[in-house]
Amino acid sequence: MIRLPSQVRACLFDMDGVLTDTASVHAEAWKQTFDAFLRERQGEDAQPFDLKRDYGQYVDGKPREDGVRDFLASRDVELPEGTPDDGPEQATVYGVGKRKNDLVQRLIDERGVDVYEGSVRFIDAVRAAGMKTAVVSSSANTERILRSAGMSHLFDARVDGVTIAKEGLKGKPAPDSFLRGAELLHVGPDEAAVFEDALAVVEAGRAGDFAITVGVDRHGQPDALREHGADVVVSDLSELLP
Repeated sequence: MIRLPSQVRACLFDMDGVLTDTASVHAEAWKQTFDAFLRERQGEDAQPFDLKRDYGQYVDGKPREDGVRDFLASRDVELPEGTPDDGPEQATVYGVGKRKNDLVQRLIDERGVDVYEGSVRFIDAVRAAGMKTAVVSSSANTERILRSAGMSHLFDARVDGVTIAKEGLKGKPAPDSFLRGAELLHVGPDEAAVFEDALAVVEAGRAGDFAITVGVDRHGQPDALREHGADVVVSDLSELLP
């Protein structure tokens, strides 16, 4: 038996860090983007983006523009919002986000996407058991990444950064995108399991009253995941298989 509550009929998976190792690509793209931007604004003595501290605290799992706002606020930088049509050369929240997105797309195209094989085996097992599956990610590149990873066929629904913007959903850590995923799979939150690795986001499972929130510990922080709302913590989804 798969180690999930008996009432679970659907599984909602974050992508970066849960299904694919694109988190490392996103982290690198954020660092390059922010370091270059801060040098432009504050000179060579600008405090650089710290991969260990700043990535998890300010940008991991959040919609792109929220990550820009939150990190730059930590460096006492405030930018005009701009608009979604801003180009990467513009010093706006949307412009800096566009710089990062252009870079992460280039890195994905150049390097491809690494997949967590334990996650694939787990998804195959839950689908064989008759459960529905959805990917729920803040990334606007979700479709591109899943296609590159050869995983598109594993999901009955997708809620991503494009969906969030189009439907006006609140981004993570609000539970709205996970709730929308459950709705698309025609189940209530009490019949759905959430799988998330980001500290700032795992609390969305608790906020949405889902049947169970599984914290996927890729960074050696099991206690912190539990403190933020994970009911169960595993280092790989294969641990939930018989």
